[in-house]
Amino acid sequence: MANTKSAIKNARKSQRRLLRNKAVKTRLKTLAKQLEAAVKSGDAAASKSAAVAYTSSMDKAALRGVVHPNAAARVKAHTAKLVFAK
Repeated sequence: MANTKSAIKNARKSQRRLLRNKAVKTRLKTLAKQLEAAVKSGDAAASKSAAVAYTSSMDKAALRGVVHPNAAARVKAHTAKLVFAK
């Protein structure tokens, strides 16, 4: 357990950040599943809109520090390859 005032404050901040980051990561997983379903269905318009939503959310997550920027770039490249490779 934290003993000093600053450590107590940092523990509170850490807990808030954990919950916020968890929500963002859950949203990213949901969007990834939606993208995968759209690609499997074969609908080009749905796939493109799902890819745009997913990459946009990934960019925002990288900007806020939830996801590493290189990981976001890698995911975006794989998404583009998956959707536009036809």
